[in-house]
Amino acid sequence: MAQPIRVRFAPSPTGYLHIGGARTALFNWLFARHHGGAFILRVEDTDTQRNSQEAIDVILKGLRWLGLDWDEGPTTGDTSGPSRGDHGPYFQSRRGENYRRRIQELRDKGLAYDRDGAVFFRMTRDPVIIPDMIIGDVVRPLTDREEQDPDWVLVRSDGMPVFHLVNVVDDLEMAISHVIRGEDHLANTAKHIALFRAFGAEPPKYAHIPLILNPDGSKMSKRDRGAHVTNYLDDGFTPEAVLNYLALLGWAPVDGKEFLSVAELVARFGLDRVNRSAAKFDAKKLEALHFEHTRILDPARFARTGVEFLAKAGIDTSGFAPGYVAAALETAREKGKLFKDLPPFVDFYFVSDEAVPIDPEAKAKALTASARPVLERLAASFAALPEFNAAALEATLKALAGELGVKVGALVQPCRVACTGKLVGPSLYHLLEVLGRDKVAKRFAAALAGL
Repeated sequence: MAQPIRVRFAPSPTGYLHIGGARTALFNWLFARHHGGAFILRVEDTDTQRNSQEAIDVILKGLRWLGLDWDEGPTTGDTSGPSRGDHGPYFQSRRGENYRRRIQELRDKGLAYDRDGAVFFRMTRDPVIIPDMIIGDVVRPLTDREEQDPDWVLVRSDGMPVFHLVNVVDDLEMAISHVIRGEDHLANTAKHIALFRAFGAEPPKYAHIPLILNPDGSKMSKRDRGAHVTNYLDDGFTPEAVLNYLALLGWAPVDGKEFLSVAELVARFGLDRVNRSAAKFDAKKLEALHFEHTRILDPARFARTGVEFLAKAGIDTSGFAPGYVAAALETAREKGKLFKDLPPFVDFYFVSDEAVPIDPEAKAKALTASARPVLERLAASFAALPEFNAAALEATLKALAGELGVKVGALVQPCRVACTGKLVGPSLYHLLEVLGRDKVAKRFAAALAGL
């Protein structure tokens, strides 16, 4: 009978949630969901001097935003997150008895001993073969120094167990079947395999995934803005787009399709399609995927998220009808904007009709004295329309341009600046429809008064 699929993400809460860590979590989550297995979240917080509750909160917030729900853990009574049931992650700091019991087991077998106040592991003297599902078999021979003394510390002199011990003990006791992690951990794996065998257990299957690099090929560090998952949340990326892009950093489906829903990622994911070479981060590609995912976003969710970002920018939409707010935001959907960029793009919808701020450059270009007859004719034509909708507005403006013998742009720019105060923005005819007949008339009158 095949061993049940059980994987884990085990972050250390010493800072922020790195984009590489999020990608590792995603690969584990996709593997578990694809195979109907379990995804476990385990916080490796034994380094009490470097850990912080703030860092833990950032990690949990990032995973919840991405929708990477975990399947088990201590009962918390909190069902606010998307994790299954009312449980939180496992914390290594609360599992000390497990490690003490396992240390004693090694002592009893003669595989652990004291030296200089610390507990050492009696390491094998033979090369360790690491079977890896991505890299292939890796032979880890002893170095010259290790040939003299290959043993290593299990518990430091201050009584704290080291990463290698707690990592293996937890993987063993949680029955982890596959360890999917960054290739920077490959150097640790020989020690881990030796520990599993010392406990009389077969190691899990290992899969070391490639690193994520900056576009110039340098390693992405914490100083790089792209390294922080929180930044993507704050910038207003859709989590589906971030998940989609992270999946493509080192993995690709057989057919090469790149725009993938979460359900499609789960259905298609497999470790056999993970590349060995490092993946370079491409912010433009991520933005393109955000645009594609935004286009199919549920209208209610699009409006709700847009309102949140307007509020962050100090724009209060509570005095406007919900339908008006939603329609206003919808005019920006096809522009592919990040949600953080929506406020300056649609703020003109939410100001007084007589006090639309006019950009000086826009005024100098489009609202000169020569614009008066154009605006007056447009105002009269729009006022006479039986139906004030985008199609009728477009037809009327173009007909008037033909009648005046000018290019359409000669009417578009004064009209846009009069109604929005800017030279660029959403589709003119659609924004006019959303503003409505009365608002457009008032803004035309205010613009004419200011000429």
